[in-house]
Amino acid sequence: MKQVRRLLSILLFGSAVVSLQTAFSAGAGAAMVPGKQKNWLPPAAQHLYVQTLTEEILPKHPELISITFHGVPPGAVAKTYTMFGGSLVDRIGNPDDPDDIMIIETGITILDPRWHRTHDAVRKFVVMLPLRDASGENIGLLVLAYRNLADSQKTDRDFFDSGTALRDEIARKIPTFATLFESAH
Repeated sequence: MKQVRRLLSILLFGSAVVSLQTAFSAGAGAAMVPGKQKNWLPPAAQHLYVQTLTEEILPKHPELISITFHGVPPGAVAKTYTMFGGSLVDRIGNPDDPDDIMIIETGITILDPRWHRTHDAVRKFVVMLPLRDASGENIGLLVLAYRNLADSQKTDRDFFDSGTALRDEIARKIPTFATLFESAH
């Protein structure tokens, strides 16, 4: 009988852990849905330099579907990881996901071919890499979503090379992290 109770306790504990993980995942995903809670809002009357950069980059790189900038905006509470700029304007101010935060905190790069994400409307390859300033300092996260047509012969290495080259091009235009939040007008 004790073994049955112990087994039942273990199963209930495991079920509670899975439920908490599911709730956390649902909460993190919900933050990315337009109209949900934001953790930062850009100044209403200003067009920020980060948006000007976005507007310059996209026409020059038709292979991109989107570009987003992430980090802790100036004046925000520490670890308020946020998408603070980019082409997905309705998502600006959304809290970052755990993989975004991991890149910001550790400086790693993630290559995500999205092979198993059939709900994406367009086939894409996502490159998530540290955002850098002109001095080479890691200052946040840059997410680049590339078109990845079914007949594409591009390899992970091709997307990595394109992503790092574009990141380095962008870095030369960012004297400091604070510059991204300056008024462009």
